[in-house]
Amino acid sequence: MRLIRGLSGLRPPPGPCVLTVGAYDGLHRGHQALIAHLLELARASALPAWLVSFEPLPREFLQPTDPPPRLTSFRERWRLLAPSGLDTLCLLRFNEALRNLPAAAFAELLAGQLRAQAVLVGHDFRFGRRGEGDVEALADAGRRLGFKVQVLPPVTLGGERVSSSAIRAALAAGEFLPAARALGRPWSMRGRVVAGERLGRTLGFPTANLRIERRRSPVHGIFAARVHGIAAEALPAVTSLGTRPTVGGREALLEAHVFDFEGELYGRELEVEFVAKLRDEVQFDSLEALTAQMHRDAHAARHVLGI
Repeated sequence: MRLIRGLSGLRPPPGPCVLTVGAYDGLHRGHQALIAHLLELARASALPAWLVSFEPLPREFLQPTDPPPRLTSFRERWRLLAPSGLDTLCLLRFNEALRNLPAAAFAELLAGQLRAQAVLVGHDFRFGRRGEGDVEALADAGRRLGFKVQVLPPVTLGGERVSSSAIRAALAAGEFLPAARALGRPWSMRGRVVAGERLGRTLGFPTANLRIERRRSPVHGIFAARVHGIAAEALPAVTSLGTRPTVGGREALLEAHVFDFEGELYGRELEVEFVAKLRDEVQFDSLEALTAQMHRDAHAARHVLGI
């Protein structure tokens, strides 16, 4: 799968393709169904399959002071999409120009610069300035501009529609099993281990510190987790995701204490799979009180993970 960043990357102009367009945050079962159908359409028409998405995500741009939590960073989306069978991920920069593009002009972009022969979208797809275009408007534009439009119905689990917003709500509530069912995989965060202040090591809990590669996380607090990327199998851990108020922290940081592990992890790319929430992050009056709570958290995490 190749990556094209922005319309300037469309030189020379691409050949005809079939495509889907959307935020695709989380790449949940609904997104997976769209991609699977797109690949079937691509094979039937002998055309490459493109996914067109945005960075930043539209709602991040439209709500800069209170953006919705991200389920996946760009790097995580790329890793999940790489083995999908898609030919191209085209990443458009969402900015004022794209925000104010009329629906008719966006449809012309699909037909002209992207050369779409068919466009596959979900039932609730909207596009153009202030979301003025819907699936009916896209179908009308397709008839005028020469591309077919297919609309997939929602994917449901237990009678509930699978959606990124519902998954965000489940994660925020610590409901990791329902979120995993909707995603089709356990929810996780990936990042590279960076140097920290080594406070955890001083307190008897050395941690791998991962910076958050997204503007806002859907979860905060202390968790039982499994860490991938150290050994052949995931290793059990207790993790903290927050600003560390007891020690005056400001930047959100993901810290993972891997049980019964000794060794340096700096520079390694790890994936932290969240299993259960243990508690919210709180500020303690002293490092002694924090350390005592860390021992209780570790005991609770071991119990949840069955070790």
